[in-house]
Amino acid sequence: MSRQIFYMPFSLRFLLLLILIMIFGLGSLFLGVIVSAFMKIGFSAEDALLILLLSLLGSGINIPLTTLKSNIPVVKDNYIKVFGISYRIPTRQMLRNETVLAINVGGAVIPVLISAYLLTQFPSSLYLAGLGVAIVAIITYSVARPIRGVGIATPALVPPLTAVLAAVLLTSAVHIPGCPAEPCRVIIAYTGGVLGTLIGADLLNLGKIKNLGAPVASIGGAGTFDGIFLSGFIALLLI
Repeated sequence: MSRQIFYMPFSLRFLLLLILIMIFGLGSLFLGVIVSAFMKIGFSAEDALLILLLSLLGSGINIPLTTLKSNIPVVKDNYIKVFGISYRIPTRQMLRNETVLAINVGGAVIPVLISAYLLTQFPSSLYLAGLGVAIVAIITYSVARPIRGVGIATPALVPPLTAVLAAVLLTSAVHIPGCPAEPCRVIIAYTGGVLGTLIGADLLNLGKIKNLGAPVASIGGAGTFDGIFLSGFIALLLI
């Protein structure tokens, strides 16, 4: 009886073929979504692919900025789960309790450079973009939580949703000559998501890093899937 209910309608070889098609199809769809998101802010498809490639490669590069004296013993765990996301903690042998403060190329440097480029291309949006960054920074700071052994963590969707809402409200309430509503809204959403998260989650909480016992605290340290990169990317998708 069970064989009549549970059986494969096609061969195992064909099943594997369907799985491969699904994997590559979803991959292509995700890639297309990313390219479309960056095309919203004026980049070509080729530029968007280059940004994605550099972000992926840069996600493994952390530039040390300084070394902080840790006030508590350094955590030795390899993984800690926060807000449903597992964070890998880089471990290293240390003679003293120290936390290396670094910045990730793919997760922070590249998004910040893109934000700076957009603001130079549309200088008339600087005022509203600054307000958007301030709003996102305040909200992000209020929900950011210091996690021992990890650093500063925030709920993934709060910064980008705040950035989109701020962009819509600001461009609806204030009209600035030389800054058309649509491109201005997109720029405010992206820069707010990136710079607001950077300021609210990381810069305003630098004083707490030395009390977390993390061996390495990297700004944007989870690479392309860290809060800074994701906040800007999700904001582009939602705007």
